[in-house]
Amino acid sequence: MKNLLVPALLAACLFAPLSVQAAEVPGLGAGEAIQFGTSYSLDSALLKEHRRINVLLPASYADGKRSYPVLYLIDGGTREDWFHIAGLVQLGDLNGVTREVILVGIEGTDRKRDLTSPSQDPLDIKELPTHGGADKFRLFLAEELKPHIDRNFRTSPETGVIGESLAGLFILETFLRQPDLFTHYIAISPSMWWNKEALSYQAADLLTAQKPGKRSLHLAIGNEGGGMRGGLDRVIAALKANPPAGLTWDFQDFPGERHHSIYHPAALPALRAAFPGPNPIK
Repeated sequence: MKNLLVPALLAACLFAPLSVQAAEVPGLGAGEAIQFGTSYSLDSALLKEHRRINVLLPASYADGKRSYPVLYLIDGGTREDWFHIAGLVQLGDLNGVTREVILVGIEGTDRKRDLTSPSQDPLDIKELPTHGGADKFRLFLAEELKPHIDRNFRTSPETGVIGESLAGLFILETFLRQPDLFTHYIAISPSMWWNKEALSYQAADLLTAQKPGKRSLHLAIGNEGGGMRGGLDRVIAALKANPPAGLTWDFQDFPGERHHSIYHPAALPALRAAFPGPNPIK
């Protein structure tokens, strides 16, 4: 494993630790910051911007011997979905329900740009004027972020990606268009309404074009109707009709959860299915 600060990495795309300030409270003195992972700054040549990357290592990582799967979290900033997904990952590690993984959170800068493909819908264009950058963001993951993580941490070839809403749309589109990018795909309440549900209408042909490969797909949705449900139902029908060879997939329906409440309860069973541990829930 290379050290994060070795001179070789100071050339193009740099990981640099970000400092955390501890608050001082009258009567209690200086506080001590609670560490829950480490933040780094990655200079992306493809995106032409700095991206904050949060990393949570398994408890056994300090032993210095094993390699670990990597789970990439879209919208993985500390003001986004970092803490509640990191908590599920850490708890799963501790109780053996899930395997130990390295969690890598990718903080968003313009998620409406990064997580959407170009749309022909005038309403999409009006409401999300910066949209259409999904292909470039996928290229950033494939050519910059993943290679940097692999060079600097003890990683295995097994990878996963998790996200909700627009991130779920991006993940499902990545599974359909570039299935070899990750091993496990977790898409929760994907925004299937995007571009008048175009991705769902393309799903059957994209699944037919996939080469055989061992991977998993985990889908979930709350009590969302309209294009959200209709689009996902269309994808599920295509999966049932013609699942690619080697694919394991499941769908979890959460009618008691809304779009803004589904992430945590849906992520728990999905993580258990994607990365089952030595003490699984039966």
